[in-house]
Amino acid sequence: MFTGLVECSGEVSSIKKTPTCARLVVKADLGRDVKIGDSIAVNGVCLTVVNSDSGIAFDISPETMKSTNLGNLKVRDKVNLERALTPTDRLGGHIVTGHVDAAGTIMERRQTGEYTYYRIEVPEGVMRYLVKKGSVAVDGISLTVVSLDETSFTVAIIPHTMEVTNIGDKTAGDTVNIEADILGKYVERFLSREKIEDPHRKDPGLMKTLMEEGYIK
Repeated sequence: MFTGLVECSGEVSSIKKTPTCARLVVKADLGRDVKIGDSIAVNGVCLTVVNSDSGIAFDISPETMKSTNLGNLKVRDKVNLERALTPTDRLGGHIVTGHVDAAGTIMERRQTGEYTYYRIEVPEGVMRYLVKKGSVAVDGISLTVVSLDETSFTVAIIPHTMEVTNIGDKTAGDTVNIEADILGKYVERFLSREKIEDPHRKDPGLMKTLMEEGYIK
């Protein structure tokens, strides 16, 4: 489990693709020892360290390469890195699993004062879990949804985040990994399961509250 508070950015030193997987090696200073078996979120994707002799190495499945922006990585690209939570860590962002829902496309980047705004288009299956002022992970960065429409949402990035993550290198047309807040997924699952087990059971008060808060439409 992660928080979406990126520890540091790393640089891709090599990426080699085979028919069964890809080996990604990243150079980074995470401030603490990294060992084989550790879980690290790379651009928001939970990966396992398989080697740490000369850079941090990960094996990536073909499906992950295809469904996230890791498949587009090139040598010298910057990636966001966060190690898994320990029991004593503070949950400063929000609960992030590192299981990316989809890759989104940046449709617009604009500057307003000190803030940089990104409008990101995502599939309908992801949009259903996004609510105004709710949490979303973009390339592993915990962000707040500023606004949204039927196909896209907007986030505002502070200067510090622009400096210490890879979001500052992103522009219109680039892809980013999106993970919606897990709370909405559990709510949807709970409601669908209740309907299957007892299709006649209704709770108007609960449904009204969920609709007002934007969890369901």
